[in-house]
Amino acid sequence: MGFGKYDPQQVEEKWQERWTESRCFEVEADASRPKYYVLEMFPYPSGKIHMGHVRNYSIGDVVARYKRMRGMNVLHPMGWDAFGLPAENAAIKNKTHPAAWTYANIADMRRQLKRLGYSYDWRRELATCRPEYYKWEQQFFLKLLEKGLVYRKNSPVNWCEGCNTVLANEQVEEGRCWRCDGEVEQKQLEQWFLKITAYAEELIDDLKLLDGGWPERVITMQQNWIGKSVGAQLTFQVKGSAETIEVFTTRPDTLCGATFMSLAAEHPLVEKLIKGRPEAERVRAFCRDVANMDRIRRGADDLEKEGVFTGAYCVNPLTGRDMPIHVANFVLMGYGTGAVMAVPAHDQRDFEFARKYDLPMQVVIQPPGNKGGETLDASTMTAAYVDPGILVNSGRFDGQENNAAKQAIVDHLAQNNLAKPTVHYRLRDWGVSRQRFWGAPIPVVHCERCGIVPVPDSQLPVRLPEDAQAREDGRSPLPLLSSFVNTTCPTCGGPARRETDTMDTFMESSWYFMRYTSARKEDGPFDPAALKYWMPVDQYIGGIEHAILHLLYSRFYVKALRDLGYTELAEPFQNLLTQGMVLKDGAKMSKSKGNVVDPNSMIERYGADATRLFILFASPPEKDLEWSDAGIEGAYRFLNRVWRLAEELADAGALAPLGPVVALSELGGEPSGPARDLRRKEHDTVRKVTRAMENKFQFNTAIAALMELVNEMYALKDGLKDTPQGAATLSSALSTVLTLLSPVAPHLCEELWGCMGHREHLATLSWPGFDESALALDEIELVVQVNGKVRGRLMVPAAADQEAVRQVAMTHENVLRHLEGKAIRKLIVVPGKLVNVVAG
Repeated sequence: MGFGKYDPQQVEEKWQERWTESRCFEVEADASRPKYYVLEMFPYPSGKIHMGHVRNYSIGDVVARYKRMRGMNVLHPMGWDAFGLPAENAAIKNKTHPAAWTYANIADMRRQLKRLGYSYDWRRELATCRPEYYKWEQQFFLKLLEKGLVYRKNSPVNWCEGCNTVLANEQVEEGRCWRCDGEVEQKQLEQWFLKITAYAEELIDDLKLLDGGWPERVITMQQNWIGKSVGAQLTFQVKGSAETIEVFTTRPDTLCGATFMSLAAEHPLVEKLIKGRPEAERVRAFCRDVANMDRIRRGADDLEKEGVFTGAYCVNPLTGRDMPIHVANFVLMGYGTGAVMAVPAHDQRDFEFARKYDLPMQVVIQPPGNKGGETLDASTMTAAYVDPGILVNSGRFDGQENNAAKQAIVDHLAQNNLAKPTVHYRLRDWGVSRQRFWGAPIPVVHCERCGIVPVPDSQLPVRLPEDAQAREDGRSPLPLLSSFVNTTCPTCGGPARRETDTMDTFMESSWYFMRYTSARKEDGPFDPAALKYWMPVDQYIGGIEHAILHLLYSRFYVKALRDLGYTELAEPFQNLLTQGMVLKDGAKMSKSKGNVVDPNSMIERYGADATRLFILFASPPEKDLEWSDAGIEGAYRFLNRVWRLAEELADAGALAPLGPVVALSELGGEPSGPARDLRRKEHDTVRKVTRAMENKFQFNTAIAALMELVNEMYALKDGLKDTPQGAATLSSALSTVLTLLSPVAPHLCEELWGCMGHREHLATLSWPGFDESALALDEIELVVQVNGKVRGRLMVPAAADQEAVRQVAMTHENVLRHLEGKAIRKLIVVPGKLVNVVAG
């Protein structure tokens, strides 16, 4: 009796219900079993999954299912990164409330993910906008405040008037907001900061713990973002003033070549330097213009260098030369000290600036041995010389190799308190204040008598009033909501006002992976035993766009919580896989390009299994994937081939509930002929698929091997299905196909597994092993060459020795023809590969 036409929707709905009923993906900590924690970066609940989601979560699901079959106790959770500006803007646009919009989208996306058959433990689902989640985040904030790792200060920020909020540097593109494309300006605001810089050294040192588990590219990106620089802090006296300018430099060897000083537009000394000078108004206007520039753009190498003279001078501490002080657009207050000693002969930015404004230039390093046969002359240089060399024009340090002279110069200046060795970091403290409504409230109050007062632990969570109405202009309603703002000071009992800034959403995503280990715990953020058992995450999966901030903040958060006594962890993610993008027509899918493929329509047409199969087969996980309509149709056809193969074997009475790669005893003894060939292919497929899975999850290689096995079964089935041993061999091979394919296409494989007569779920089955003896060949093919050119191929017994191979090779007709009239000088046998006859 036939199985009927393959109906993916019917099959998939059936098995999704059965997995839920059997609770086969629910797990608890179990010290008697090895754990494996696989996690994909959780989504923002936009209401619709896209192909990037499907790829990310399909990769994670195959890993989870595979590791379960390898005997691991697998934690595979899902949740929602549910706070944030997009929800608030969408709610305003759709005239609804951010909470209603968010929870409706969560429900929609949950249905979509379940429709794809992902093996999540849904009991652990969390949403970061729920008070039972952000309560603990508020507790962390207060503990960090108590420890001195949270502080408040007035700071210049990127302000988007259109979104009415602060933007991180990474959210400003060419001076415009990444969300609304509105112009971004610089604004001074009181902001809350997390002191991530206190962990800069550990964050960079501990990257070595991730070597081999994280992509080298991501490790390098983190190193560069933290930006450790070893150098010196030098002091320059402002001429005619008691003021000094502190400069951090990694090149004290070039100090004698410093001919002017460049300050950031925000440098606090600027106003003092220009006070009462004729240049004052011009400098102020320049500073206003520069302060409103995109800070990322200001640091770009290709920025046109511009500046203005302040009218003031400082003194070079080594040469005594007067150095004009300029304000320059490429100097950033956030990096170093906001002041740069300009060495135009040996720094390209300074070189461009000096040429533009006709400022003095002094060569202080000559190439070693006058490389190139020329001595550098400042008047004829076309670019800065930045390579090593020998010091010149440097007084007592002339003739020294420049790198060796660095310490000597610092030591000399240190005698007069003009220099000290310093380590500097590019990393800045993490600004966590947001002036919008849809976020976790910052748990402090402002009291006129007591100042800033933490909310007591017993009063947490400080709930976001979800009944507040979002304003059409995007401004937060919290400052105007008296029921929220007006409160009592916990210290003196007098009137106080709640903080109305909410937290940056990176705060939620920096610890959610730990909450999953005990997501329903009510009296603490984590169950210590569960946290210790499950963490760190064994395999984290997500896009390369999160390689810096999310991963860096998560690493910091874990270290800070460790120091607060919550955990013993040093790093959160042991292994990281950054999957490539899904492209169509060579470009990233986007609505604006009109090249979006809707996963829902693909699932409706081809089924979840075919969608998963295509997206895993089309490209290695770390590479970009080009969407192809023909590709998903091919995946669907392959699943239909597997279905028809099982149906044909069942109709022929050739299917039995045998397991994968069965023992010889279940086959009725050692097979021969086609049965032996199929058994060898079956065991070889297990070997290939296992190696592909263990080698950085090369799913495309694994699927290709399974397709080859299915092709072999089609080629041999007619000659095998009518004999008991042949039928048993086919049943074993089909079981192997279904077992190995089940992590990728679980619904179809479960259905056919049941049709074979098996009663247990494939999801609970063990991964098969292979028998080396089954891979042995009776005969092997050898290439025969004459003078390096292929002249024939021959089959020889696998056990044949070199002499036997030579004898067979010398009987090959085409080989003998190419040896006519020639003397054999040498005959080389490469065992298992080729025979090469050297003749002349």
